[in-house]
Amino acid sequence: MRLSSLTLLSLIVLCTCLSTTFSAHAPGGSGAPHPIFGFRDSSAEAAAESRFLSVPDPKLAEEHLRALTKAPHMAGTPEDKATADYVAEKFRAAGLETEIVEYKVWMNYPLEISVDVTAPAGVEMHGPTREHVEGDPYDNDPRIVMPFNGMSPSGDAEADVVYANYGTPEDFEKLEKLKIDVRGKIVLVRYGQNFRGVKAFIAQEHHAAGVIIYSDPFDDGWRRGDKYPDGPWRPDTGVQRGSIGYMFEFPGDPTTPGVASVPSLPESKRIAPEKSAQMPKILVTPLSYHDAWPILQHLGGPDSPREWQGALPFTYHTGPGPVRVKMHLKPDYQFRTLWDVIGRVRGSESPDEWVVAGNHRDAWVYGAVDPNSGTAAMLESVHGIGELLKSGWRPRRTIIFGSWDGEEEGLMGSTEWAEQHEVEMANAAAYFNMDVGVSGPKFGASAVPSLKQFLRDVTKAVPSPKGGTVYEGWQKQDQPGASLPQSPAEAIGDTRHLPAASTKGEVPVGDLGSGSDYTAFQQHLGVPSSDISSTGPYGVYHSVFDNFAWFKKFGDPDFVYEQQMARVFGLEALRMADADVLPYDYEQYGKEISSYVETAGKRAESKFGNHALDFGAVTAAAKRFQEAGAKILGKQRNPPRDPARLNQALRAAERALLVPEGLPHRPFFRHAIYAPGEYTGYAAVVIPGVNEAIDKGDAERARQQLAVLTAALERAAKALEGYR
Repeated sequence: MRLSSLTLLSLIVLCTCLSTTFSAHAPGGSGAPHPIFGFRDSSAEAAAESRFLSVPDPKLAEEHLRALTKAPHMAGTPEDKATADYVAEKFRAAGLETEIVEYKVWMNYPLEISVDVTAPAGVEMHGPTREHVEGDPYDNDPRIVMPFNGMSPSGDAEADVVYANYGTPEDFEKLEKLKIDVRGKIVLVRYGQNFRGVKAFIAQEHHAAGVIIYSDPFDDGWRRGDKYPDGPWRPDTGVQRGSIGYMFEFPGDPTTPGVASVPSLPESKRIAPEKSAQMPKILVTPLSYHDAWPILQHLGGPDSPREWQGALPFTYHTGPGPVRVKMHLKPDYQFRTLWDVIGRVRGSESPDEWVVAGNHRDAWVYGAVDPNSGTAAMLESVHGIGELLKSGWRPRRTIIFGSWDGEEEGLMGSTEWAEQHEVEMANAAAYFNMDVGVSGPKFGASAVPSLKQFLRDVTKAVPSPKGGTVYEGWQKQDQPGASLPQSPAEAIGDTRHLPAASTKGEVPVGDLGSGSDYTAFQQHLGVPSSDISSTGPYGVYHSVFDNFAWFKKFGDPDFVYEQQMARVFGLEALRMADADVLPYDYEQYGKEISSYVETAGKRAESKFGNHALDFGAVTAAAKRFQEAGAKILGKQRNPPRDPARLNQALRAAERALLVPEGLPHRPFFRHAIYAPGEYTGYAAVVIPGVNEAIDKGDAERARQQLAVLTAALERAAKALEGYR
């Protein structure tokens, strides 16, 4: 095999890294390589990992990305099916048992979308303007879907415009204080700070007639840096597409909450789309800042609050009017077919225990960064696993790779598959997610607390293209004064959601909210999950310009970060599948929950007064869970010969944190510790039942949710204490 200079350099660095691989958990003598946490004897694992890490190839990753992005491939299209066939071919070539699984889901394509300024006289705008820049080789393909918001209803609205900043609850409250009524108006909001579906939901609550969402250059354009094609940021006509489905109610097919939407499902098992809590009732469509410019420039009314000022070259006003806009939306709603690609390597000892690793494949247009940088990296992870299989290696547990479809419409392919396999997932060890694999060089991750140290340990074993390990680079970027990556407004590829609890002495790993395919696994089924990404300046999110040309110029020209992410992603699956004892850390989990409880107690005191809520029982339960985690961690460091009972207890603890009835008004979300926020959507809300009751000022509901949380923590502690 011919090796490029980059590959040779990577192998040299790799050998150096492997010689010093260690785990923060395990004891060991000075100067000696430390064993890998979760293994009685990690020598065989170290050899397998060394072989695996030498396989992922930047040039092959480039070939994958070029093939996956040669055509627009929105979910349910023939081009989308072609990408499924490509991934299935690569899975089979690596030796995985492979199948393409179909689901029947309710979703829309745009037939007619228009936004016109109808007043005042002399102001003209007819949108959406076609996305175009000189020199881009991809923006003229007739298969490009026009800018639209998935899950918006059809209809027409004509009304005066009100500018509402980011469309947060606080922004609408500010308008009320300014005596500006949005009822019956068309609300113009900018992308950022919360999920686009939350913007629609809040505007719907305030009885607006419609919502226009645009990308302001303050957040995603020239203020950040040079615009594409001169730089990586959003050009004037670039539009962020995206679903506005109310995924904070439940993800997946809107007609089958909690039920797998298989093609054979009887219609009697579906709910009517118009009755689905996931379907918005308000007209919503996106625009570029090119098209939003004349609307904002001619708004009257008072000056907007100064913190609402964007980067367009005039003072922003709130309205209403005198600008009047007509929205015309005619979507084509149908049941359409999705294609998940599932590749399986059966476990040699515990085939019924699954380790699932997934990435979605569908895109709004070409999707070079989101999601196919992740797909290309996953295919190189599978390539590495395939080489191990050829050597005779077999994992202890079953490894499943999932190439999910329909994520952009509402996490559909992953949710339906998870719902279909709910029984089997009761024995799953972990779900590892990678959505946006690479938009730049800065690594970031989010996870449940039990996997945070596991993630750090994995990155200590993977070489960085910059030298040293991925962990060392991650650590440097977390130092005070280090520059943070600039991500587009609302992009989910930046996994640096700061954890709600601080961790001294280690790189912080973020908390999981929603917006990607771990949602059903973690928050519905209680499978410990993580999400990884490598990020940088990325201003073409969900636009036609997220294509191979942008990626090759700005994302990862030499595909060395693709190689890095393939190694991290694959090593997560490999190490979890082979571990004698599941490498969870429930002591850290307990510490973080105790911090959440303490913070919630202070918030409740501020909201309700000193004695309105009693946090004594839940504080004691969190302490009990933490102490049980510390005790079982000692058992994990010295694994028994037969670890089956210990592993069963470890798996049971996470599941014990599920609340059977789910969160108030949101039964799909059953996790007592993490959920997407009702008014954030992507960002996590910790101990959501309690914190959202406090936010609403509902003391009685807060008391009830404190009891629910206490019971969940007691169950989880008991699960750990049950192992003797």
